[in-house]
Amino acid sequence: MFKNSVDKENIAVMYLRLSKEDGEKTESNSISNQREIINSYVKRNQITMVKEYVDDGYSGATFDRPNFKEMMKDAYDKKFDTIIVKDLSRFGRDYIDSGRYLQKVFPSLDIRFIALNDNYDSYTAS
Repeated sequence: MFKNSVDKENIAVMYLRLSKEDGEKTESNSISNQREIINSYVKRNQITMVKEYVDDGYSGATFDRPNFKEMMKDAYDKKFDTIIVKDLSRFGRDYIDSGRYLQKVFPSLDIRFIALNDNYDSYTAS
């Protein structure tokens, strides 16, 4: 599951989500498309990807999603230090809760958050 021998500084997980409202075969947001974009970024930036969390068929309007909850448990257990998503809408559509994670929760856990298509990286955000 998680690699223990890897330098923690570049230990990342990917979070993928597609809701039924997004359409079952929406190519631009499909799980496989999200995975491909993130894997390409990881390879270019020499980041170690240790796990992916997938909530397929879950709305982004709530954070009550099984794999999101599992990812957060692992975050609190310090199993990784970076979360990568395709874009912020795949992370969540509730902007208040999303902002709370980005501005409060992840910084308190020393977790870097990257949303590729939004050009957001919490390490460089001001």
